[in-house]
Amino acid sequence: MFRKLWSKFVNRETIAYLITGVMTTLVDWVSYALLRHANVDYRFATAASWAIAVLFAYVTNKFFVFRSMRVDPGFLWKEFTAFVACRLATGVFTLVAMMVMVDGLGIKQDFICKVVVSAISLVLNYLFSKLFIFKKKSDRV
Repeated sequence: MFRKLWSKFVNRETIAYLITGVMTTLVDWVSYALLRHANVDYRFATAASWAIAVLFAYVTNKFFVFRSMRVDPGFLWKEFTAFVACRLATGVFTLVAMMVMVDGLGIKQDFICKVVVSAISLVLNYLFSKLFIFKKKSDRV
C-alpha cells in the first residue's frame, strides 16, 4: 500500500514540479529581494516579483513538468491565460496574506512571511496546474 501511494505522489511529474517550483520560488524571492534592496515598497515588490515568477513558471511548467508541447497560437493563448488566471488567484492570496501578516499582525520580518506564503502557494499552484491547465493527456509527449 505504501509503495502504491509513493508511486502515485512521487513520480517524474511531481519531481519536475518540485524542481521547477523551487526555481520559480528562487526567481520570485531574488527579484523580491532586489526590489526591496532598492527600497521598493513591499507591496509593489510582491506584485512585481510575482509577475516575473509567473512568466518563468509558465514556460517551465508547460514544457518540463506537464509536457504540453502544443504551440499553435490559439491553444497557447488559451493555456497561457488559464495559467495566468490561476496564478493570479494565488498571487492575490500572496498579496493579501503578506498584508495581513506584515500590516495586520505586525510581523517585521517580511521575508519570513514571504517564505510561509510561498510554501502554501506552491501547493495551490501545482493543484491548479494539474487539475485545470495542463490536464489534457493528448497535448503531452
